[in-house]
Amino acid sequence: MTFTYDAAQDCLNDKNILITGASDGIGRAVTAEFCARGANVIALGRSQEKLEALFDEIEASYPGRLIIHPLDLSTATSAEYATLASALGEQFDALDGLIHNAALLGARSPIEYYPDSDWDKLMQVNVTAPFKLTKALVPALTRSSDARVIFTSSSVGRVGRAYWGAYGISKFALEGLMQTFAEEVGNISEISVMSFNPGGTRTAMRRDAYPAEDPMTQPTPEALLPLYLYLMSPAAKKHHGQALDALGFEG
Repeated sequence: MTFTYDAAQDCLNDKNILITGASDGIGRAVTAEFCARGANVIALGRSQEKLEALFDEIEASYPGRLIIHPLDLSTATSAEYATLASALGEQFDALDGLIHNAALLGARSPIEYYPDSDWDKLMQVNVTAPFKLTKALVPALTRSSDARVIFTSSSVGRVGRAYWGAYGISKFALEGLMQTFAEEVGNISEISVMSFNPGGTRTAMRRDAYPAEDPMTQPTPEALLPLYLYLMSPAAKKHHGQALDALGFEG
C-alpha cells in the first residue's frame, strides 16, 4: 500500500531546510517539492551546472525560495562546513531541517578485492561528510522549535549483504551516527533525528547498482514526496531515534 499524506500547500512555510545531493534524483525532487510548499531550501551538490539549472527552474515558479551551494563532499574541509554554518547563521534565525541525501555507490565486489581508493572516497562522502556537516549545524538546529535531521539509509545498511562493500558498511555507520546523535539531543532540544530507507527508486544510483533491471519497475523519486513531507511534519516527532523504511510505512 502506498503511503498517503494530506499536507497543506503551505505546510513548510518559512521553514529553513538544507538538503545534500540536491541536484539529482531523490534530492532534486524533494528540493523542488519543499520549495513549492513554502520552505527556504539550501541545496548542496557538487555540480554547479546542475544546481544552477535547478535554481532557474524553481526560481521561475517560487522566487526567493532556493539557495544553491556547490560543495564537493569528497574534498570538503571542516573549515568549509564552518563557513557554511556561519553564512546560514547570518541569513536565517534557525535551521529547521537537515536531510543527508548525498551518497556514492562505489565498487560492488568482495572485500578481498575492494579498491582502497573507492573505500576512502566513499567513506568521506557517505560518513565523514554527514558527521562534519551535522556537527557544524547543531547550533542552528538547536535554535529551531521543531527541527528534523534525516539520515538516508539503505536495506544493506541494516542487514549485511555480500558484495556491497563500503556502501553497505557506510550505511551501517550512518545508523550508528543517527542513534548516537538522537540519544544526545533527545532530551535537551527540539531536534528529532531518524534514518530513512527510501527503498528501490528510479535513480541513476539504482541503475548503476542493478544495470540489468528494468528501471520502469521502480517508483520515481516523486512517489516518495508524501513520506518526506510527513517526516518534516510535527507528527513525525514520535519517530525520534527510529530507523524507518518507505516500504510498508504507515506513519
